[in-house]
Amino acid sequence: MPMAARQTQTLLFPLADADTSISLATSSTFVPNMGLPVHRWFRYSAGFSADWVESVINSMSGPVKLFDPFAGSATTLLAAESVGVEGWGLEAHPFVYRVARAKLSWRSDPQDYLRKLEQLNRAANRIAPDLSVYPSLIRRCYGDEALTQLDVLRQAYEAVRDESPASELLWLTLVAILRRVSTAGTAQWQYILPKKQKRAPADATVAFQEFARVIHCDMQRGQAVTGPRAHLLLGDARTCNGIPQHSANLVITSPPYPNNYDYADATRLEMSFMREISGWGDLQEAVRKYLVCSCSQHVPENSVDLSAVLQTPELSPIRDEIKDVCEQLAEVRESKGGRKTYHLMIARYFRDLAQTWKALRSVCTSPSRICFVIGDSAPYGVYVPVIPWLGRLAISAGFKSFSFEKTRDRNVKWKNRKHRVPLQEGHLWIEG
Repeated sequence: MPMAARQTQTLLFPLADADTSISLATSSTFVPNMGLPVHRWFRYSAGFSADWVESVINSMSGPVKLFDPFAGSATTLLAAESVGVEGWGLEAHPFVYRVARAKLSWRSDPQDYLRKLEQLNRAANRIAPDLSVYPSLIRRCYGDEALTQLDVLRQAYEAVRDESPASELLWLTLVAILRRVSTAGTAQWQYILPKKQKRAPADATVAFQEFARVIHCDMQRGQAVTGPRAHLLLGDARTCNGIPQHSANLVITSPPYPNNYDYADATRLEMSFMREISGWGDLQEAVRKYLVCSCSQHVPENSVDLSAVLQTPELSPIRDEIKDVCEQLAEVRESKGGRKTYHLMIARYFRDLAQTWKALRSVCTSPSRICFVIGDSAPYGVYVPVIPWLGRLAISAGFKSFSFEKTRDRNVKWKNRKHRVPLQEGHLWIEG
């Protein structure tokens, strides 16, 4: 029986007419946000449409308390502020959390930001650049002239930084231009490609001042916004510690997909430039250990007891099926040159998401409504039924029903794909 027919029940919150102007196909991507104030400050490699989030909030009947356990760069929380509802969020990636926190300062005093910017400009006039402090990745991504300008800006920021919102916004102003200024190719996702060169990268000093004007303009818009400010915590979705119990009646989020995307590596350029890490090897301690397992870099061979993970009580609703998939992956990897540990990753991923569902059950009211923007996966050509498995884990955690709304196909451009089941992305709706 089709999943939706088997599990879907009447919605527990009556919905108003949905906003049909929001494109379903683009609702599960971050791209539409690049034309929106504040959201455009930092392009995150994962995400979804802020306009779509606002449409979901507005369709709810009665007061809304919104929660996002994978807050990312604060798309959901900014949407909550824009429509005047209470929003809470968690983000485990320390660097992305700081980006989100800075963006949530958009309603602070624009004049404070200008004063801090002027302090930075004065400090920059007194600073001697020092390019010797940067790791090889940064030297490969910038010419000496651009790096000299960026280094002066970074040192000037360090000289004037404090704990104020204006200071954090200055930090984001610098971080946000790093890819525009780099001579290295920047892919559609967040990775940097040093071997591919841009023809005309932006001038660092000009880009910084221009982007400061964008931020100031958006902050002026924020002065007219009333209503509660969002609460963002650095924390783990698998426990939801710090979030009030039984407080949220709407959850909108996009957890990591089990497709081997390394969210730690996605910010390596920015973290390297800001001297938070010296190389790729630092990412495990600096970032990856805090995140839900979604890539094989989390699980080196012999680091995980697969049998023990599969026997955890949280996985009981899907144990036989996930055991079979993990065994297939373990067998296939032996014939692959990279021998990626997808079998360990899949087991850990679903255990982590099962723990997330249990935590969400404690945070959510009853009834409540949840949307996971999610896609399925087929590592090494072995299909992983992500959507029905997550739905069943949610029901096991105490929710009532699930259904799926497809937004777009995935993996359609790769002609060498070996899996027979078409991959898709969309909205996993959980009720209860």
